[in-house]
This record gives sequence, C-alpha cells and structure tokens, in this order.
Amino acid sequence: MKTTEYLKSLRSKDGTGLKSELEALRREQFNLRIQGAMGQAAQTHLAAGVRKKIAQVKTLINQQAK
Repeated sequence: MKTTEYLKSLRSKDGTGLKSELEALRREQFNLRIQGAMGQAAQTHLAAGVRKKIAQVKTLINQQAK
C-alpha cells in the first residue's frame, strides 16, 4: 500500500482504531528488532518503514486530540 493510501485509511479511523493500529505497529517493530538481534532479519529496511508508520499514527492521534 502506498503512503497516501495508507494515510487516507488512517484518517478514516477513530481514536480507538488508531490506538489499535499503533499497538500492532509496535508489536511488529519489536518482532523486527528481535529478528535483527538474532541475526535472522532478511529485510532490514522494514524497521525504518515501521518507525515512520508509528510516527504517522502518533501524529494523527495528536491531531485528533486537539
């Protein structure tokens, strides 16, 4: 999914949906970090993408709070 499509899908979610998305992304980030520490990470570039998605979700949560 492209970034613009991903952001549109995030903007359509409410606060609880965004929080569940954030939780899933943090779980994915943790799994990628563990794989990297164990030397099993085949696609190391995915960790940076997950960090960016987490930042986007947190930004939308803060915008909705205002």
